[in-house]
Amino acid sequence: MLSYSIRAYQIAKRFIPRRTQLAIRTKFAIRKLKSCGHVWPIYEPAKTAPNGWNGWPGGKEFALVLTHDVDTRAGHDRALELADLDESAGFRSSFNFVAGDYIVSSRVRDELTARGFEVGVHGLHHDSSLYHSRAAFLKQAPFINQTLKEWNAVGFRSPCMYHNLEWMSDLDVEYDSSTFDTDPFEPQPDGVHTIFPFFVPGDGDRSNRRARRVQVGYVELPYTLPQDFTLFILLRRQTIDIWKKKLDWIAFNGGMALLNTHPDYMAFGNRECSYSEYKADLYREFLEHIRSVYQDLFWNPLPKEIARFWVGKSIENISRTH
Repeated sequence: MLSYSIRAYQIAKRFIPRRTQLAIRTKFAIRKLKSCGHVWPIYEPAKTAPNGWNGWPGGKEFALVLTHDVDTRAGHDRALELADLDESAGFRSSFNFVAGDYIVSSRVRDELTARGFEVGVHGLHHDSSLYHSRAAFLKQAPFINQTLKEWNAVGFRSPCMYHNLEWMSDLDVEYDSSTFDTDPFEPQPDGVHTIFPFFVPGDGDRSNRRARRVQVGYVELPYTLPQDFTLFILLRRQTIDIWKKKLDWIAFNGGMALLNTHPDYMAFGNRECSYSEYKADLYREFLEHIRSVYQDLFWNPLPKEIARFWVGKSIENISRTH
């Protein structure tokens, strides 16, 4: 269950213009930045490898997972343009759509999957309502599961990175990606303090699962590179230096570099940026940097592929208990 302060903020923001919201958040984020250098963007203890860890497929030095959260209709309408950008740089990625806030085109979903991308569910509504209470979660879970089934999706990410790993077992997913190694700028800032995936065992005894299959658990994929929204919208950075610094550290320690970016905040081509956008060329520059510096040293799986790889390992040796 979320704290009352988070719930109060979600209610209050409905009455505050978006531009004002961002101005307030930027002010607080820049203030927080002064005191969190010891935990962000790098938290050293997060580099510890799981017990029994023996490396990525093909002897690759690290894994690179690209994900995109599509928060709004505007982002939905730019999804294929972002897929073009990834594809032109030689990458594949996943797109997580909000099921209830805008119409998610089956044409867009089908084209993405046909081209080798992945589609996931980013909640029913882009707010905190899923986590207001256990009852609220159980009320939305059947609709989320139905959407997963209709979309042939196996992955989930909560809106705004709210999370409760125990409750997540009520969703019919192979993986969740609603956490992070370290990110003090998130509304729910408790990091999982690892740059590796980990397995979350399921609870097969819950009465609400009587009519469903019993899950044995799911894989948690924390994002480990700062979100584009944090860097370019809140902190107003104009370069990709922090991404490059964190990527170098993850690669050196053999972890999973998982990035979450948003087409909602990207200005493609020659279009001028609004107050809530940044040039998509910054993201393109980062992809080109990865190819140039690391060439064939990394594995670029889809989220579902890395989750299945993780399950295929010796669970008792590499799982973490939360």
